[in-house]
Amino acid sequence: MSIVTSLALVGGIIACGVFLLLIAIIGLVGALKHHQVLLFFYMIILFLLFLIQFGIACACLALNTDQQKDLAKNAWKIADRSVKDQVQRHFNCCGFDNTTSMSHPPCYNIGLCRDSKYSNSSCCLNKSNNSTRDTCAPLCTCWTSLHREIGTGLRISGGIGLFFSFTEIFGVWMTVRFRNQRDPKTNNAFLL
Repeated sequence: MSIVTSLALVGGIIACGVFLLLIAIIGLVGALKHHQVLLFFYMIILFLLFLIQFGIACACLALNTDQQKDLAKNAWKIADRSVKDQVQRHFNCCGFDNTTSMSHPPCYNIGLCRDSKYSNSSCCLNKSNNSTRDTCAPLCTCWTSLHREIGTGLRISGGIGLFFSFTEIFGVWMTVRFRNQRDPKTNNAFLL
């Protein structure tokens, strides 16, 4: 089973990679040819990328548990039934949480319901496709399984984002510093 189920997500990641590669090529060509205009646009684009990446990294690190739960709850509400079923099977959980009335696929096919300890719970016995209430009190709900994964993912993404945003600002500083240097291949006596 694949963890990434969205082709749009994969396409977006590839598009971002191609965009960053083009920006790097612009900076490289500008540096090799001492082209002031290319270096200027490289510097501006890199600074804008720094601002965006720094803001997203700070937002990832600043989300508390309640905000993470609201985000996950809203995602669960709009998620397709097949995605919910994949989450329930992958994390061995049933329903989102016990306090909300959100629909979820039946839980009789997850591994936890096959265990004799939980096989008689109301959640595991409901084999209809219209489970509208999370009545899985003795079972592990999906939020209890997901909140650790979401928190870890946000911390890792925020830390990596901060690291690379500061390397981008270092690139902007280097571009500003070396943009106005003379080309060593030109005749310096002529310019004096």
